[in-house]
Amino acid sequence: MTNAIKIFLPSVVAFIIGISITPIATHYFYKYKLWKKKSRSENIAPGSIQRFHDSKSEVSTPRVGGIIIWLSVVFTIFLIGFLYMLLPSAITEKLYFISRDQTLVPLFTLIIASLLGLMDDLIQIFGRGTWATDPIKLRYIKVSIIVLFSTLISFWFFDKLEISSVYVPFLGFIELGFLFIPFFILVTLSVWSSSVIDGIDGLSGGVLASVFASFALIAFFNNQINLSVFCSVVTGGILSFLWFNIPPARFYMGETGMLGLTMTLSVIAFLTDTVLLLPIIALPLFATVVSNVLQIASRKFRNGKKVFLFAPLHHHFEAIGWSKSKVTMRYWIVGLMSAILGVVLFLIS
Repeated sequence: MTNAIKIFLPSVVAFIIGISITPIATHYFYKYKLWKKKSRSENIAPGSIQRFHDSKSEVSTPRVGGIIIWLSVVFTIFLIGFLYMLLPSAITEKLYFISRDQTLVPLFTLIIASLLGLMDDLIQIFGRGTWATDPIKLRYIKVSIIVLFSTLISFWFFDKLEISSVYVPFLGFIELGFLFIPFFILVTLSVWSSSVIDGIDGLSGGVLASVFASFALIAFFNNQINLSVFCSVVTGGILSFLWFNIPPARFYMGETGMLGLTMTLSVIAFLTDTVLLLPIIALPLFATVVSNVLQIASRKFRNGKKVFLFAPLHHHFEAIGWSKSKVTMRYWIVGLMSAILGVVLFLIS
């Protein structure tokens, strides 16, 4: 019962904080016009996704809404820590969930990756010329930074936490040795590449809320209580963002949300030994990645032939006639069921 309170109460606190700070944040989002000044359509080749791309809303809706998520997490931690220092007791000590072995690395990852994502957002908001349209050179720079940051985190796992193996469901641990580091980088890049799912109002928020909620359960069953609390706090922050992101979106998550959350998700998967279950737990994210890879490979090796009408996958469903709201709702349903399935497989493996 005590652990349940410790897990769920901070999540509610994060949600309330997120809801509370959003009006203030939104005021500044619109005051300083934190949206792209040029649509991506200006930098997209003919025949691609601009048919489903709302250029008008992109140049009039703030793209830094992910700030709400990580600020609500940080403020929740500060609030609980302040209460612990101001009113030291068994209760406040129990609520405090920051620990070196469970939550320090994911918290550090969330903050640093979110700030890196914010820098990318600001470049596209205030940049001039091609920098305002997410040019290919900016993407190369972004990938290089992610690889460098992932290398540092993986080395922390390998050297400080002494983690160098991967758990294979139903088989056991496989020792990777130094190969753990490139494997970690590969997983991080794969999960981050799913950030293109942030293309329809409410889509990414609903999917990621289910994913982080499932990891709260997995960490709980794994007796990683502090990590479970952290995941539930992130879930509360995402839900507060989602409250304002459902159609019509008041703001988009942006890279400050997607980069922070996807990199943190990779870290949590390794901490809970569920990285090979991640494609199931986060099925909509990986379906997005796979659809892009298949589409690119098909067009390159099959003389321009496509597997999907449009990629990523959510745009394919729009192309066959699904409304944006139908795509979003069905992604939420699939995301919830796949997250539940992932938890079940974790428990029986």
